[in-house]
Amino acid sequence: MEAATEFVVESPDVVYSPETIEAQYEYRTTSVSREGGVLKEANYYGSLTQAGTVSLGLDAEGKEVFVPFSSLLPMVAPDDLVFDGWDISSLNLAEAMRRAQVLDWGLQEQLWPHMEAMRPRPSVYIPEFIAANQSARADNVIPGTRAQQLEQIRRDIRDFRFSAGLDKVIVLWTANTERFCEVIPGLNDTAENLLRTIQLGLEVSPSTLFAVASILEGCAFLNGSPQNTLVPGALELAWQRRVFVGGDDFKSGQTKVKSVLVDFLIGSGLKTMSIVSYNHLGNNDGQNLSAPPQFRSKEVSKSSVVDDMVHSNPVLYSPGEQPDHCVVIKYVPYVGDSKRALDEYTSELMLGGTNTLVLHNTCEDSLLAAPIMLDLALLTELCQRVSFCTDVDPDPQSFHPVLSLLGFLFKAPLAPPGSPVVNALFRQRSCIENILRACVGLPPQNHMLLEHKMERPGLKRVGPLATTSPVLCKKGSAPTAPNGCTGDANGHSQAEAPQMPTT
Repeated sequence: MEAATEFVVESPDVVYSPETIEAQYEYRTTSVSREGGVLKEANYYGSLTQAGTVSLGLDAEGKEVFVPFSSLLPMVAPDDLVFDGWDISSLNLAEAMRRAQVLDWGLQEQLWPHMEAMRPRPSVYIPEFIAANQSARADNVIPGTRAQQLEQIRRDIRDFRFSAGLDKVIVLWTANTERFCEVIPGLNDTAENLLRTIQLGLEVSPSTLFAVASILEGCAFLNGSPQNTLVPGALELAWQRRVFVGGDDFKSGQTKVKSVLVDFLIGSGLKTMSIVSYNHLGNNDGQNLSAPPQFRSKEVSKSSVVDDMVHSNPVLYSPGEQPDHCVVIKYVPYVGDSKRALDEYTSELMLGGTNTLVLHNTCEDSLLAAPIMLDLALLTELCQRVSFCTDVDPDPQSFHPVLSLLGFLFKAPLAPPGSPVVNALFRQRSCIENILRACVGLPPQNHMLLEHKMERPGLKRVGPLATTSPVLCKKGSAPTAPNGCTGDANGHSQAEAPQMPTT
């Protein structure tokens, strides 16, 4: 089915204007009370104002209809984006492309004249936060104190916004993985303390300096590396300034597979007890990660991806029980950007049995990450145009500054304090799809397909359902049952069900 080029919802609950799409939407969720095992259903009503593909449902022939996200809601076209950035290396983008050796030589030759004139702005270099093997690249740095570096980043953002004639700027950290920065009361635990720490020149990571500069300039900041860039003080500053932040660590290859496979295993009742993930790669990311402090940051983000799936099944796992989860990354220069990942998943079966799955994945590391950067910018910009209100709080509000909606694209997704962290990939994508559907007044996609599971699918209204004992059609026979079931269970031809009178 070809994707529709234009999509309009005709409903009294949806109002289109030249500037907005306003949808009256009923949101239902269930809150669980543990006292006595009582389930309480909480209903929320509100309006959502406009701010891959998403399924709209089935057409008359029973085929699923898909439309691009941009057909549901107006989104910025990728060709309309303008790029700029910082780097501790002074190479222009053409020279950097040649050094990285990611693209085929013929493609490099075609791109060279378009990239040769693009040079990065000087960046912040604090040697103790990245591997010592990066020092040879650091010939394009911002001098001065931490406070002076912060002000220079802010000037760069303002200059970029003005010179390119932009309405919005979104900043992505795509640079080296840093070591973790210790969270210390009085240093970086509050917005006030973090800003004072910068003024005093005490410990602050380069990525946190960029995050603070972005927030102070009103620009969304997204952390594509695994370190704890968004320390509590940065998160509080984002809350105070009502600026979106998101992270951490782009979810591209091995971890994306893990977020699907572990969900499948545990959801199937297989108790996964051992997960061993090995990687080797030869690009600059691999060279930086060869240093233990930087590897530790990556290890944490790659290991936490299974936590919510383990916690979702208390039948399999006792409180506090976790699989053994080991992550190994080795630097092998010869393979370049072609990352090799090997995973082993061992799960317990009934009666003492085990099930082991082994996967080998070879991919171009940078080429997996680049589209994620684009998707993050587009989705974040769209979220900046969404507002909603409820019957108990009629004043329009935006999403929480910690934009957990982006978890689909991050290994270790940030969530607002007290909110559940979701890592399962299907649930993360479903969240994005259903929020976009809500913006145009469509109900969530629940995958029930109930109209195709009923005895009389032509019914306009579905009332309370009662179940009875099923009639079994044995394999290899063709009985005629009261429900018209004939044939076998392997998809062989069956007689049409008799027409049932409607009442």
